[in-house]
This record gives sequence, C-alpha cells and structure tokens, in this order.
Amino acid sequence: MSHGTWWFQDFAAGQRFTTQARTIVEADIASFAAWSWDTNPVHTDAEQAKVGRFGAPIAHGMLGVSVAMGLVSRLGIFEGSSVALLGIDGWRFLAPILGGDTVHCELEILGTRLTSSGMTGVLDRQLTLVNHRGETVQAGRIGLMIAVDPLR
Repeated sequence: MSHGTWWFQDFAAGQRFTTQARTIVEADIASFAAWSWDTNPVHTDAEQAKVGRFGAPIAHGMLGVSVAMGLVSRLGIFEGSSVALLGIDGWRFLAPILGGDTVHCELEILGTRLTSSGMTGVLDRQLTLVNHRGETVQAGRIGLMIAVDPLR
C-alpha cells in the first residue's frame, strides 16, 4: 500500500507520512506576491527587509500552506480518492520561511470517521511544515473528505 491511491479504508489514526522536500526560492515569493496581489514590503522589498525583523523578505504565510498541501499531494495517496477539503483549523505560523529555505511536510492521521452516506469518510489530519534546520515553521489541521473504495 505504499504507492498509488489510498481509500478511506486504508487510513487509521496514528499513521504518519513524510513528504519530499522543496526549496522555496525568491522567485516563488515574488510570484506569489504578484498573483495574490499581496505586495506587502515584508515580502517584496529586499532593502527594507535587510533592516527588518527577519533580515530578508519572507514568504507569505499562505504560500507555506499552499506548499504544504502540494507536498502532501505529491505523496500520491490522495490522488483519485479525495473529495473535498473541509477546513483549516488551528493553523499557526511559527517561524518565517525565507528564500533558500528547504521545507518538507509531516502528515499525521489523527482520526477517521465514516460519513452518514457510507460513500465517503473524513480524515482528521495534522500537517507540520518543517524547514531544513528542523524547525517547525507552520502547523495545523486540515480535514479531508475521501472516498470509500467502491470495490471493498
């Protein structure tokens, strides 16, 4: 069960997964600023950032959430079975993400429950985004509705 689509029945509380890593480059931050229209100088002004709290432009918080979701998607286990995200709960931005930081995501299944239709279930998932220094930069819970394997 290590490759390909997993279904609701394949998940259980306590399972843990670690994604591949991805380096956040300055172009990622600039691109996110451009398409989100969030051009706050903390993200876009290198000269101002040099004398600021972090010494360099930082990634947008939502860029980190997006990268965490993308890394989890690359695990492949939700491809073909995910139905809908249900919400982001208790998400915390704990440390900045700087250009050049390499991050990976740790995923833990906290719980599972079958929906009343019996055709889908809900996974309570904890995502933790960790940088190359081993620091947790972001973390929170993102619930996922997932299909039940119709052949089982």
